[in-house]
Formats: sequence, structure tokens, C-alpha cells
Amino acid sequence: MQRLVVIGAGESGVGTAILGKKEGFEVFVSDFGKVKDRYKEVLKHHEIEWEEEMHSEDKILNADLVMKSPGIPDMAPIVQKLIEKGIKVISEIEFAGSYTDALLVGITGTNGKTTTATLTYKLLKDGEMNVGLGGNIGRSFAGMVAEKAYENYVLELSSFQLDGIENYRNHIAVILNIVPDHLDRYEYDFSKYAAAKFRIIMNQTETDYFIFDADDATIAKWLSENEIRSQKIPFSVTKTLDKGAFIEDEKLIIKLNNKEEIMPIATLGLQGQHNIKNAMAASTVATLLKIRKATIRESMESFQGVEHRLERVLKINNVMYINDSKATNVNATFYALDSMETPTVWIVGGVDKGNDYAELLPLVNEKVKAIICLGLDNEKIISQFGSCVDIIVETDSMMGAVEIAYKLTDRGDTVLLSPACASFDLFKNYEDRGRQFKDAVRKL
Repeated sequence: MQRLVVIGAGESGVGTAILGKKEGFEVFVSDFGKVKDRYKEVLKHHEIEWEEEMHSEDKILNADLVMKSPGIPDMAPIVQKLIEKGIKVISEIEFAGSYTDALLVGITGTNGKTTTATLTYKLLKDGEMNVGLGGNIGRSFAGMVAEKAYENYVLELSSFQLDGIENYRNHIAVILNIVPDHLDRYEYDFSKYAAAKFRIIMNQTETDYFIFDADDATIAKWLSENEIRSQKIPFSVTKTLDKGAFIEDEKLIIKLNNKEEIMPIATLGLQGQHNIKNAMAASTVATLLKIRKATIRESMESFQGVEHRLERVLKINNVMYINDSKATNVNATFYALDSMETPTVWIVGGVDKGNDYAELLPLVNEKVKAIICLGLDNEKIISQFGSCVDIIVETDSMMGAVEIAYKLTDRGDTVLLSPACASFDLFKNYEDRGRQFKDAVRKL
């Protein structure tokens, strides 16, 4: 019996353990931190051996195969020991992909992955396809494959998940954009991060499809330097295309075999340039999979977005509070600030992943009346924006940040939580940060 060791007992780890056991592996799960109670219950229910707050080398280094959770870097000591021993270390996506012949739609990009994956899933589900949504969002791919639940999957894929694939293949792959993020995991080399994103198409053949943003300079550069086998379908908000998705007379057009007018962009449920691009990517997937045009249009008109992404929380004293906690990099915050139409009190900060805030300067100059730094190390933010904003305040609690924001606003202003940073200094994750923001606003 082959031995499968799973490192990390979160959603992807526990899903992999369940699938491994079902496929006849002897399974052991090891987590260096604490395992959440709900995952402990699942592991006990499936009679899978596990440990927490340690890595027992005698139980790990005898593995035939190891799945490491995406959050664990390759430089982690236990991973280095596995690599030295020549033991194969893969990602959950790779493991699960080898036990399903479902049609796979993989979506990656620095920003917009969750919105686009959720919208794509809605389009296919509304089109009555048997489809599951997972990967970096919601349920683990492996857990769903173990249940043999779906014939089609829409998967949000992070660069960390793509780093660990060998044979995994998407029938339809989407890259939304590539801008600097997670550079701390890629030796501060942007080209390595971009190459990780492009692994999404690495096993595609001539019968597969690659949907991408034709306006993105990094994507264009990579495509000019590399051959790809799959059929390329670009989308653009700046130019008319011979093939792909574009805008003509304020309408969203998709041109594959013939030209189809999908809908006026003014009727999209989500507005803003980046959301038009997300809608283009999702509707192109749906068109390839033969979803009716009327269904696509109705679904996109009713789609209201995802939690923690430019989510309107409440209006208090005519001040709008917006939760954009999912903005964990500078580019995501650029979109958020760009969409502000009233004077803004901006709550920013957290764990900096090698951020360059310079591109935000024009927007901060134009839109931001005060900055509240919510992090343990705010020096970079203060030195970058100190000269263009009169008021910069530091705090290390969400309640404190929201109370300060309340005092700094006038009627008609906006309070925007868009941190441009990871959340791990003060919060469990970006969801925890966003929920704490919403709770604090409701307590005002």
C-alpha cells in the first residue's frame, strides 16, 4: 500500500486525505500549527491518522507521495528534507486531477480570481450544467472529487497551487492579469511569479482553450516569448478583436465562430473597468461551453459580487462604508481607489509582501482626505503618502480604525477598507479582517 503524507490540515489537506484514503493510500496528516475542530472531526470520522503542532519526521520522511498545502513555502525545513530525499511533493490540484475525468475550467490572475470564478460558476449553473466551484475558494477540489459529485469544475487557482502541478490539465484556462504580488515567495523576482501563473496552460493541447487579457503587458510579453499549444481567446476593453471578447458601441461582444452581441455593459450587475474584464472572461467560458446567450445576460445582470471585494456595508450619516479586505496587494487597491467618487478615508496596512505604493500616489492625491494605518509596521505607508495627505493616523485594532474614520468623515464621504497587504499581523485572514470591519461599522 502506498503511503500518502499530507502536510497542512486545512481545507485542501483534509480533502486530499479523504480522497487518498478512498483511492487506497495509507494516509497520514501532519500540521505544524493547530488543526481546526471541524477538520479534526472530519479526520476522525474517516479514521485518518493526524497530528498537530509538530512534524514527526519518522512518519513523514517514509512517504511515497506528499501533498503540501499551498500556504506552506518550499523553503519550509520539512519540505526541504522531503526534496533532499527525492520524495515527490505535489499540490492538491495535481493529486485530485488524476482521479477525475471531469471538464476543468481553471482561473488564475493576481486580482479578480474569486469574482470571476464565482461568476463563471453561476453562469454554468444557471445554464443547467452539473458544476462544482472550488480550489482556492470554498471547497477543496480533492474533497469534491472524492464524492464524485460533479461532471464539471470551475477552480480558482493561486500561483502556489500551480507551483505544485505536473500533469494537471485545464480544458479552459483563464489568466485575468499579472501584477506584482507574493514576491516574498518568488525571491522578489517578478518573472518567476509570472511563470508560475502561466503553469495553468502548461499541459494544454490544441483541443483546449486559453482566455487572457490582451491589454495586460506582462501577459503579452510572455506570449511573445513562449509557444503555446492551446487555442488563444483574448479579451480587451481598449481594442476591437478579430476573435475574443471586446466592447463595441457600449456593448459586450464575443466573437468566436461568429459575432455575438451579449449585452450592454451598462446593465452588468457589477460595474467598473476591472469587473467588465471579469465579466468578459466568465462569459467567454460560458459561450465556449454552449450556454445560451439569454442565460448569460440574465446571470450577469443579477450577479452582485463576492464578500470582501468592494462590498458596500452600511451608510451612516450619509457616509458609505466599503469593505475591500480582499485587496491584499497594491493593484487590487488601485482598482478600489479608482472607483471612489467621493472624498475617501482610506484604511490601509498589514503584512507588506514587497509592495511598491508609488502607483497609488496620483489616486491618493486626488481621492484620499485621510489615511488610517492598520498594521504593526506602517513606516513604508507613512513615508510614501505623508507628503500628500494631511492626516495619517496609526492604530492596531479594527474597532479603533473604524472609530477614527467615523470622526474624520463629513457627510457624503466614503470610508474604504482596502489594505493592499496581507492580514496575518493582526487577523487570521482577509475574511476575518473584513468581518471585523463590518462588525465594527455596525456597532457605530
